[in-house]
Amino acid sequence: MKNVFLFLLLYSQCFFVQSQSTPNFKQHIVFLASDSLHGRYVGSKDEEVAADYIIRQFQKNNITNVKGNLKAKNYLQAFAYHPTTDSIRFTWKGKNVVAYIDNHAAHTVVLGAHYDHLGMGDPHFSAYQGAPAVHNGADDNASGVAMIIELAKNLKLSSLTNNNYLLIAFSGEEEGLLGSKWFVTHPMVDMQKVNYMLNFDMVGRLDSNRLVVNGVGTSSEWTPAMKRITTSMHIKTTESGIGPSDHTSFYLKNIPVLHFFSGQHHDYHKPTDDEYKINYPGMDKIFDYVMALISNLNNKGKIEFNKTKEDASEDTPRFTVTLGVMPDYTFEGEGMRIDAVTDDRPASKAGLLAGDVVVQLGDMKVADMMGYMKALSAFKKGDATKVKVKRGNEIIEKAVQF
Repeated sequence: MKNVFLFLLLYSQCFFVQSQSTPNFKQHIVFLASDSLHGRYVGSKDEEVAADYIIRQFQKNNITNVKGNLKAKNYLQAFAYHPTTDSIRFTWKGKNVVAYIDNHAAHTVVLGAHYDHLGMGDPHFSAYQGAPAVHNGADDNASGVAMIIELAKNLKLSSLTNNNYLLIAFSGEEEGLLGSKWFVTHPMVDMQKVNYMLNFDMVGRLDSNRLVVNGVGTSSEWTPAMKRITTSMHIKTTESGIGPSDHTSFYLKNIPVLHFFSGQHHDYHKPTDDEYKINYPGMDKIFDYVMALISNLNNKGKIEFNKTKEDASEDTPRFTVTLGVMPDYTFEGEGMRIDAVTDDRPASKAGLLAGDVVVQLGDMKVADMMGYMKALSAFKKGDATKVKVKRGNEIIEKAVQF
């Protein structure tokens, strides 16, 4: 009997290992970030081509829509927003792509990533100054879409069946989380049964082996589960469930969330965010880490939700000006390290450089990202001040005007 038990144990372990397939991220990113898709702008024909591709990948792996069939039209959730700006009313239209792995479980895990990008260069959000050019968005966010496609394929074959899995490729994220906001207010599943949400936004450029995981304060289960995972990556965490990506929409519905992010880079929101710059071995590491996390939580049932401190106290600063820099969100020293400087913006005009660490803005010391945002909130357009940065071993002071 003991030998029989040992055989069954070994067999089940072998099955779990053998049921996993090697991720093929490159195939997805090459397609989604190709010039022929012209940057996958929300509501465009090119975004529809991207949606068709994502649906075909789900169908290929026998992952159904929420109605339990493989009909392409049933994977789509169309939405429309009608904002008004300067007394002009206009319409954003998009389509979320939604697939479902039904394990007949009591709870459902959401895995999400946005598939839209900036087209030929949205004037409000592009960091590029020049003639219209294709913004391919290989890292932002073909990488995240590739991640959920490959996670879905492996979860479909795995023994991790104590949750159902809802896969969502969101549209309209770049214009203000439009697709995820629409989904949580027009859900295609019972939101009371959603266990937690994992969001993948820019996971293709793992640098210095450092992964940022935002939202660990949204459940007491996140940190213990993450500590049980052995990885060569350095994991930097933040507490808040609020951030500039689709997990925020779910957090605001009292759902535990995590946002996986491989770091900011010079190509963010520029035409140079291209496929050949993707770190595929890094994506493999992130994939393995996420599979281990899901496995660690497989027997936990529905995990508890916590409101994070920053949001509960409503002390997140609001600001109306910007230096025109990309912060290095993986930086762990004192101050706010600049990862990239946008041309013809206040920082560029002041002579600030990538790698400078902002330590003071005006009269306010800058100890971290929150301190930087609080300092910015003290200024309005047209104000002039001084900024102190650490450049190498020197402290340099520059004049800046917003």
